[in-house]
Amino acid sequence: MTVVNVNETVNASAKAVWDILSNFGGVKVGGPIEAFEIEGEGVGAVRTITMNGGKVIEKLDVLDEETLTFAYSILNDDCPLPVSSYRSKVIITPNDDSSCTVDWTGNFEPKGAEEETASGVVRGIYTNGIARARSALEPK
Repeated sequence: MTVVNVNETVNASAKAVWDILSNFGGVKVGGPIEAFEIEGEGVGAVRTITMNGGKVIEKLDVLDEETLTFAYSILNDDCPLPVSSYRSKVIITPNDDSSCTVDWTGNFEPKGAEEETASGVVRGIYTNGIARARSALEPK
């Protein structure tokens, strides 16, 4: 099993970062994302992200606002990402009222790519997600 971890500080409150990152239905169409849909709400919700002519189907496994933790998994083996048996967990920890740490960890088996390549793709997803929260919340 391969593990990728990204741990970054965001200069915004933990609650504000939580509101952005934990929004399972907040995926925006654009760039490599061609389409997006979600079924259900809260734990058990399933989202389908269409990219590169394929679909990534993810399920929300944990959503705990008290501990600012959420987790999700990829359900389909034919997803266009170079991973299988994928599970991810995000923990947001307040540092003070105006900053927090995002700890985003994924576990998976590389699929159709070298471990280094698959890890780079996953790391990019995590850093881009954190960057999206940072650009929405940090003072310019």
